[in-house]
Amino acid sequence: MGEKMSTHPGAAGRAVAADRPSSLRNVVLVGHSGTGKTTLVEALALATGAVNRAGRVEDGGCLSDYDDIEHRQQRSIQLSLVPVEWGGMKINLLDTPGYADFVGELRAGLRAADAALFVVSAAQDALGITGATRMIWDECAAVGMPRAIVITHLEAARASFEDMTELCRDSFGGDDPDAVLPLYLPLRGEPEPDGHAPVTGLIGLLTQRVFDYSSGVRTESPPREDQLPLVEEARGRLIEGIIAESEDETLMDRYLGGAEIDVKTLIEDLEKAVARGSFHPVLAAAPAAAGSKQGLGTVELLDLVTGGFPSPLERETPDVTTPQGTARPPLSCDPDGPLAAEVVKTSSDPYVGRISLVRVFSGTLRPDETVHVSGHGLEDRGHEDHDVDERVGALSAPFGKQQRTLPQAIAGDLACVAKLTRAETGDTLSAKDQPLLMEPWQMPDPLLPVAIQAHSKPDEDKLSLGLSRLVAEDPTMRLEQNPDTHQVVLWCLGEAHMDVALERLRSRYGVQVDAVPYKVSLRETFGAKSAGRGRHVKQSGGHGQYAICEIEVEPLPEGSGIEFVDKVVGGAVPRQFIPSVEKGVRGQASRGVAAGYPLVDVRVTLLDGKAHSVDSSDAAFQTAGALALREAAADARIDLLEPVVEVGVLVSDDYVGAVMSDLSGRRGRVVGTEQSGGGQTLIRADVPEIEIGRYAVDLRSLSHGTGRFSRSYARHEPMPHQLAERMREQVAAEA
Repeated sequence: MGEKMSTHPGAAGRAVAADRPSSLRNVVLVGHSGTGKTTLVEALALATGAVNRAGRVEDGGCLSDYDDIEHRQQRSIQLSLVPVEWGGMKINLLDTPGYADFVGELRAGLRAADAALFVVSAAQDALGITGATRMIWDECAAVGMPRAIVITHLEAARASFEDMTELCRDSFGGDDPDAVLPLYLPLRGEPEPDGHAPVTGLIGLLTQRVFDYSSGVRTESPPREDQLPLVEEARGRLIEGIIAESEDETLMDRYLGGAEIDVKTLIEDLEKAVARGSFHPVLAAAPAAAGSKQGLGTVELLDLVTGGFPSPLERETPDVTTPQGTARPPLSCDPDGPLAAEVVKTSSDPYVGRISLVRVFSGTLRPDETVHVSGHGLEDRGHEDHDVDERVGALSAPFGKQQRTLPQAIAGDLACVAKLTRAETGDTLSAKDQPLLMEPWQMPDPLLPVAIQAHSKPDEDKLSLGLSRLVAEDPTMRLEQNPDTHQVVLWCLGEAHMDVALERLRSRYGVQVDAVPYKVSLRETFGAKSAGRGRHVKQSGGHGQYAICEIEVEPLPEGSGIEFVDKVVGGAVPRQFIPSVEKGVRGQASRGVAAGYPLVDVRVTLLDGKAHSVDSSDAAFQTAGALALREAAADARIDLLEPVVEVGVLVSDDYVGAVMSDLSGRRGRVVGTEQSGGGQTLIRADVPEIEIGRYAVDLRSLSHGTGRFSRSYARHEPMPHQLAERMREQVAAEA
């Protein structure tokens, strides 16, 4: 595993195709923003010969982060696939965004991969390893995904590989820190004028061989005598860590008895432990210098991926059912099996149209064949259910902005599929005569509301189509047409997610929108009993309008709605006009009686009235009913009701006090806490919705990225008097 000189053929200028699942490795890169994931992908592509110079493909353009928005914002915002070849194996590198707002892209990468590289920066050791990165590590551990750690930015001033390795052991080792150990130690050259000594090579702890990158091409040599003492302690710890994970129970006894364990045996046991996810090697990597062909540690890392990470054959396939929910036998990674593939990412190309990145779990996907598309829908997020047949377009492998044609995609591989007009992220592709539906992966819930409106009339005409395409690409986004406030609301994961969504609407779909203040669905109700008289009498020649009614209004318990009671005696209001009065009352209630919010939870009793044999009409009594309700409201205390949501906040024990204090400052009532395991606490609280519009952003700041929360509507409650008055003044000013 990287303990030999490697001269593997590259894959420049052609699409990399796999002929069997055992020759595939699907690897996702995980890490906080700024750790160097994209730079590492480009360094690996350069080392394999997939690109002809750092970060550039043969026909020009960046290898990854090629989206125009990524260029402008200088950060990764989407999942990128870079296929390379090493040692006769195809490696699908999945580069994920490190920013929390794009965790949906990260989860898609985890779904498509069979192993993970956690990238941490030695230049960020003062910040440590983020809580969000630890959470992803724990998620991978829960499903047994193999993981390795790559330390970058060793060229930074005061960067220490040893210190960062110890931090990784503390953060990722859990109860067994000796399962997180380095395979190599960096060697530094002569100090530069600023006193910083650059890393020029690595020394293998098992074979004690030196791999020198100072010339731009990796060379191998025996160590000098003065270098051996540097690795003695680390080598002994690594050997003990490997033996502790070995399936050969006699190995430890032999080692403790003083026997020399063969290096080949150690490497074989190491690869097995890595593949089953019980040992997590730490490596170092750095991009190639100008004119160099191989960046520091790239060969060692590629050898680890091909030798230690599992093939798709060793991964369990997600459970499948029929689209109707009937269970089906488990599938295996067999190119000759029934077709079962999943769309892990959807994007749009201005020339090709919709492009779907697909992971094939079973069977073989071929171009120009008809497949069945099944989807879970996620109707609450604006995604409808799918159960249709579609013809597959061309299959390709992405490389920068280019798409290189593939003849097929076998079980275990990833490919881009063109012209699937109905398929969305999370949908299943299967044979049309044997439709299947795969168990979905966990999608983060968007909890930051952004109200938008078209900037102009031409934008208004294009808005609906643009929004439908936007949410089709991103299942972490939810589209809502609020029936109470009449606002179009995009629910996002954070402010960066919002900015990218609005920019995509503008640049990709030609729709300019403006963000406007988000409104919550307020209500009105009567604070006490009141009475009103509605008089609608007009005479203008010919038939006039005549209707008089008297009502009484009294508050009802929450959730009662509008109750209408007829207590007219003696035919003061003719029977045929009583429904007209009720219609007028309900119409006025829907429009509000004080601040323009719907009136709820009152009983309206019709007591008396007057009619005219000629001039009374349905329209007249509707108007009279509305006038009576407004007069009753003018003489009564009208309460504003605000929605209250039940919030569940899962946060590290270290931040419980800060979170509870913050909730109290938002007029929240904590109703309980409970331990959730893993040093986390679940806080349950009732909070006015108007106070948590930005809670998705604020909680992230409070908890250093480790907190999560859920919300659900509970009820409407009276708003404090002073706040209600401000809301009424705001409505009056906008009128």
